[in-house]
Amino acid sequence: MINWEEFDHIHVIKKLKHILHSWWNVDIIFTDDKGYLRGADRDEASYCNDAVRYYLMKDSCREQLVGFANRSLQDLRQSGNKYLVRTWDVAGFDVAVVPIVIEGELMGSVLCLGFWRDNHEEDMPAMLRERLAAFGADSNVIEAGLSKVRTLREQDRQHFVDLVDLVGQEVVTLHLEISSREDRINELNKELGGRYKYDNMIGKSKPMQDLYSLMDKIKAADSTVLITGENGTGKELIAKAIHYNSMRKNHALVIQNCSAFNDNLLESELFGHIKGSFTGAVKDKKGLFEMAHKGTFFLDEIGDTSPSMQVKLLRVLQEGTFIPVGGVDPRRVDVRVLAATNKDLKKMVEEGSFREDLYYRLNVIHIQVPSLKERKEDIPLLIEYFLENAAKAAGQQKKVMTKKALERLYDYSWPGNIRELQNEVERLVVLASHEQKLTPEMLSARIQQEGSKQNVQGARVHGKLKDALEELEMEMISEGLRRTGWNKSKLAKELGISRAGLIMKVEKYGLDKRKMNR
Repeated sequence: MINWEEFDHIHVIKKLKHILHSWWNVDIIFTDDKGYLRGADRDEASYCNDAVRYYLMKDSCREQLVGFANRSLQDLRQSGNKYLVRTWDVAGFDVAVVPIVIEGELMGSVLCLGFWRDNHEEDMPAMLRERLAAFGADSNVIEAGLSKVRTLREQDRQHFVDLVDLVGQEVVTLHLEISSREDRINELNKELGGRYKYDNMIGKSKPMQDLYSLMDKIKAADSTVLITGENGTGKELIAKAIHYNSMRKNHALVIQNCSAFNDNLLESELFGHIKGSFTGAVKDKKGLFEMAHKGTFFLDEIGDTSPSMQVKLLRVLQEGTFIPVGGVDPRRVDVRVLAATNKDLKKMVEEGSFREDLYYRLNVIHIQVPSLKERKEDIPLLIEYFLENAAKAAGQQKKVMTKKALERLYDYSWPGNIRELQNEVERLVVLASHEQKLTPEMLSARIQQEGSKQNVQGARVHGKLKDALEELEMEMISEGLRRTGWNKSKLAKELGISRAGLIMKVEKYGLDKRKMNR
């Protein structure tokens, strides 16, 4: 089934509607395969043409339009034509009807209402005046309606129909994208035999399956592990999973964030200190390395350590010894070190801000944690997990995420990764209060509004129709290049043109990747 409610929010459709409004003052609505109106709401502000607005606010006119659309669809089925333009006698103006065909099946149509063909312009104004009066319009409404209906010249008809047809093509593209997304989400809810959990890590995506496989291989090892990834991806969860599946699981797991203290305090925390070594050192203190003896020490944000601290950490890794603050005798410790960072340590080595020898000591085994946007297939599983935990914590029945809310969450880019998703679910559960269903309206504004930069907000179309079409074409290609990662073959297929043709248009509009990234 087509999700008709989505279409008025798509920026390309908005752009096309705006161009049609600007040039011919027409309005666009949709019908399903039975001719029933879709996207024809009761908000008067939705329509630019006064005559169209007046008719679509009346139930009797809407019923008449359903019959008109249904007959037009039947004619299109029988004729196989790409479009038809005919007079809606009930209203007194012409309507263009363009079919929406998905996988060979006619699923509905785009109706473009409120114009006259140039061979009708002598008779149609009188008809429109008569029809409006018959439906109870006063003289002000009639004059406003007559002033807004424009004439479609024969030489412009093909351009006009091409624009209306583009609206239909966008409907098809969006429907196929939504169907593909729903198929992926539904597939995730099936048991496919792959693991969807490793300790407290959740995910059935390929990146997570690869991660589980790697962690299986290093369970019995005692090597140092460097865990890298964006903030919020769950690096600490991975460190815990490594420890509790290792031979050291019966000993301590000690965790320290290296960015939490300045150098002096961090040194005391890591290595301990001797009584009297500094003001406030009233007794000997055991450091975290000693507390982690025989176990695992997880050093988070290792990229934030100073060069002097890096030297001390290198000594522990190389020799297994350290000296407490104020001490003179080295102490030996048996610790497996896991380190994590969201920084590019290799780049820091090249810049001279991170020791190369320490980098290679840490990077014996490297785990790159995928971001949430790289494993979006896991979002439904993660949401279910967070909802179950929230229900248990509150002692309440688990709330249900509606399909539309799930789609919005699936489409969001998640710069804060899993932590941001977890916080969003927690927020939804709290704000939903006694509501059992979590709907799109409850989502944070940033999630609801993402993509608004691409929306058309009263854009003006200047110059000739050819210029307007080129502006739209350039916008579609520019957005498509970014979305596909500059994969011209993929984008050409999506746009229905040859790769060579796309390359020519990229050159024409100056959309070279290097120029766009300046």
